[in-house]
Amino acid sequence: MLDKNVSDLINTQIMKELYSAYLYLGMANYYSDEGLVGFENWFYVQAQEERDHAMLFRAYLLNNDEKIKLLAIEAPDGNYAGFGEPLKKTLEHERTVTASINCIYTAANEVKDYRTLEFLNWFIKEQGEEEKNSADMIKKYELFGGDAKGLYQLDQELKTRVYTAPTLTLD
Repeated sequence: MLDKNVSDLINTQIMKELYSAYLYLGMANYYSDEGLVGFENWFYVQAQEERDHAMLFRAYLLNNDEKIKLLAIEAPDGNYAGFGEPLKKTLEHERTVTASINCIYTAANEVKDYRTLEFLNWFIKEQGEEEKNSADMIKKYELFGGDAKGLYQLDQELKTRVYTAPTLTLD
């Protein structure tokens, strides 16, 4: 049985991951409306990944005989001042998610819940990748996004991203 605080934090993390999926789906919709289908694709794949993260947290709770408490998911603001703004908001959001996972890790560490710590290690590594990918997107956009041809080529590059399901064992 998990510590109540750790269980509650993981339940909250499920909502945060689903919010992330919702946020990125909204960003995909924004780029679709703007005709940037590569950016749309990148964020759609991102939404799928975040949904899967929520399902991994859910499965972990169930595998530990814990109840799932579905919390309300706030609607994200889909208004952006330009093509670069969602990219900056993405990095900011990923840093918030990293802090949330670190909070769960700290709580699990305080009660010596080594199984949860091991489970969270995958997410900590994943968040490092998420933040780097977001920062790289900003750099590419800042380098190439101001030029129509550069923006077109970047959009074409982002079209090639494909969804890959996470490979995490939930013992």
